[in-house]
Amino acid sequence: MTQEIGGFAALNLNPNVLAAVIATGYEEPSAIQVQAIPVILAGHDMIGQAQTGTGKTAAFALPILSRIDPAKRQPQALILAPTRELALQVATAFETYAKQMPGVNVIAVYGGAPMGPQLKAIRNGAQIVVATPGRLVDHLRRDEKVLSTIQHLVLDEADEMLKLGFMDDLEVIFKAMPESRQTVLFSATLPHSIRAIAEKHLRDPKHVKIETKTQTVTAIEQAHLMVHADQKHAAVLRLLEVEEFDALIGFVRTKQATLDLAAALEAKGYKAAALNGDIAQNQRERVIDSLKDGRLDIVIATDVAARGLDVPRITHVMNVDMPYDPESYVHRIGRTGRAGRTGRALLLVTPRERRMLQVIERVTGQKVGEVKLPNAQQVLDARIKKLTNSLAPLVADAEASHGELLDRLTADIGCSPRALAAALLRKATNGQALTLAEVERDQPLVPSSTGTRERSERSDRGERPERDGSRERRAPVPLAEGRARCRTALGARDGIAAKNLLGAILNEGGLVREAIGRIQVRESFSLVELPEEGLERLLTKLKDTRVGGKPLKLRRYRED
Repeated sequence: MTQEIGGFAALNLNPNVLAAVIATGYEEPSAIQVQAIPVILAGHDMIGQAQTGTGKTAAFALPILSRIDPAKRQPQALILAPTRELALQVATAFETYAKQMPGVNVIAVYGGAPMGPQLKAIRNGAQIVVATPGRLVDHLRRDEKVLSTIQHLVLDEADEMLKLGFMDDLEVIFKAMPESRQTVLFSATLPHSIRAIAEKHLRDPKHVKIETKTQTVTAIEQAHLMVHADQKHAAVLRLLEVEEFDALIGFVRTKQATLDLAAALEAKGYKAAALNGDIAQNQRERVIDSLKDGRLDIVIATDVAARGLDVPRITHVMNVDMPYDPESYVHRIGRTGRAGRTGRALLLVTPRERRMLQVIERVTGQKVGEVKLPNAQQVLDARIKKLTNSLAPLVADAEASHGELLDRLTADIGCSPRALAAALLRKATNGQALTLAEVERDQPLVPSSTGTRERSERSDRGERPERDGSRERRAPVPLAEGRARCRTALGARDGIAAKNLLGAILNEGGLVREAIGRIQVRESFSLVELPEEGLERLLTKLKDTRVGGKPLKLRRYRED
């Protein structure tokens, strides 16, 4: 423990922030944290070049929390993030690190949620504001003084913000804050546009750059499954039916979730237990020992509780809840595939978590292939296979040792050997469904979520996908003079939002924001208004463009 405390203690963080870091179980600061925290604590402006997954959120969250005044009930720090998902992740991280700081409040501000409660929280003195640019500008239109007390500004993933067309919004936000503020900019790349922002809005910034080594987990077979959040328990139960595992560790985000899922598994006959931060050390040791010797087969754990866990029996890791960053993902799945052994890692992904899946793939340098939820026939086949494997060793000398007993039982009961065998099978399987009709009745299929969108999965500006077929066919709105309407086969079912299309066209087409008109995202396609002049040249430039990993393939839309 001395080494664990010493690593972060050397960075001169606020004692309450340090206590929260130690409580999370982090052992040593990452390279970006070691370099960036002292710079930010000293009050310097900074440009940090680092990939997602290097620990950059803590690199700015810890020093900023150390510098704010909890007694002042006013916004003191603003963190800008390009997407709703990232804003929520950053806000959660700040809440975690501020747990030992009474009076510190964090508010996440993003599109697709009511504006009133967000603005009220800011006015009521939330010291930390984590926001997407578009929604924050909407608030500034209501109250231009809402950022007048900000002393610390962080632009997280600045290159992504510019790709999504937020340059104009950023300028509005810069003007609404005091010039005396500290500004920190994080970006994976530093194109000319980012350097221009730094030259204009940062004062003598310090530069911190981290070279990211690709993390590899080649000994582990990885796969993901698309599923809605409320279907996770059903999906886990169905996956366990067909996965051939010796021991499995499942990861969830909260202590309560460990208890709920472990209880659900126990109710289905699995030897399962929960492992979380509230469990006493002696009980934790008993759980781990039981997993090692086979008294337990499944442990459902939080990240903190599973740190240091090394059980050779673990053949599978199941990420029931998405980890907060790629580094955590690598740590999780590293619980299997150790010492030259193979392992399998499964990741449940909700529609709004697609982006984090892409980040994990980019950081690890490996594709996490998609698998489908097992159907009823696959479940039935798996059950029969398990039964076959359990009975096969018993058959060899069964007739010699129990043949006379079989004859007596069939005579006493007055049944055939086939009928007696069926009855014994029913008893041995404890009434488990072993016909296709029974499986379909007892374990309804969880519908696949691939290509669907949750209601909360809206863009920063609040665009909604069209939901019914009648709206799919409605006539487009009239075109403005000098514009042409183009169509792409990408739509809401592909997880596409208007900002994704906007960012791709701006980035690859070399246009300014004003050149692009209305973007309409429908369920199975999208319409984009582009300049009529030079349209064919523009479409040629965009012919190899991909959005969300899929080809854009913009074509002029004929409205006849």
